[in-house]
Amino acid sequence: MKIKCVIVDDEPLAVELLASYVAKIPFLELMGKYTNATDALKGITEQPVDLLFLDIQMPEVNGLELSRMVPEATRIVFTTAFQQYAIDGYRTNALDYLLKPITYANFLEACNKALQWFSLVWQSGAAKTDEEPKSIFVKSEYKLIQINLDHIRYIEGLKDYVKIYIEGSSRPILSLMNMKAMEQQLPASRFIRVHRSFIVSKEKITEIDRNRIIFNDVHIPIGDSYKQAFQDYLAGK
Repeated sequence: MKIKCVIVDDEPLAVELLASYVAKIPFLELMGKYTNATDALKGITEQPVDLLFLDIQMPEVNGLELSRMVPEATRIVFTTAFQQYAIDGYRTNALDYLLKPITYANFLEACNKALQWFSLVWQSGAAKTDEEPKSIFVKSEYKLIQINLDHIRYIEGLKDYVKIYIEGSSRPILSLMNMKAMEQQLPASRFIRVHRSFIVSKEKITEIDRNRIIFNDVHIPIGDSYKQAFQDYLAGK
């Protein structure tokens, strides 16, 4: 399978340079080229893509703002002349950050990183069509980490991040992902969302007290909007 990509940069010469790079890479398929974020968002909405090569400093809507509007599954490789944006870039769903002027070697390295990411995602998706996955991949500290679902106790959402609490580990795994995206990765037969900030493993629930799930010294509240679904689960519905 090819990675469907789009280039967004307000400098036409930069767009054409990256387009020439894309043409050299057999696993990329260029779906569009845009010189402003508004047109890019319209195009991506009508025809979703896997990957954006996205400039940050653009008029009206900048690249960081656009990156927060695209679908959750779309990954970003930021391209910019300003190094100070690097940290902000990694706070979004970015796979890499390329500093202009961009060489083909650096571009290819970023594309290979994207290929690694999507290969894992596609493999996981293929497994779901046959049977429920036994593990998931999450991005943590710029690395992809495979987590066995049997080892997850619960997940806590903190704004744009999630904390994944694993049995036998004193420290949770921190990943840049919102709770909706996390919930979509987990099989509903094994995990249940009980609060806007918590997802728990059904098989790890051993004690419930006054609308709270108790994991040793951790008390997880059951939110009002999730109570009925949780009660239905307990009732075997």
